[in-house]
Amino acid sequence: MLFRFEATVIDWRGPSPFFFAPIPQELVDELRQVARVVTYGWGMIPVEATIGGVAFKTSLFPKDDTYLLPIKVAVRRRTGVTAGDRIAVEMTVAAERSR
Repeated sequence: MLFRFEATVIDWRGPSPFFFAPIPQELVDELRQVARVVTYGWGMIPVEATIGGVAFKTSLFPKDDTYLLPIKVAVRRRTGVTAGDRIAVEMTVAAERSR
């Protein structure tokens, strides 16, 4: 199942910074349906995503009535993406847990 969307990157400043792309609200219901089949706990959804031509594996997690797509440091470095940037994402729900 392929999803394409645009999102504005947000950050969370905890002990170490984390960057995320919030999933647009219009995709959330469809992802919830898929989550029932592929989640491995806590509502996590394994995905393969591409940002700026860089593909990576991760897992969406539910937060505030949507899901967040974590953007790995290696991906951010290769693409130059940071908080506040508007990005285009292609994302496929994976059949197994991503790390």
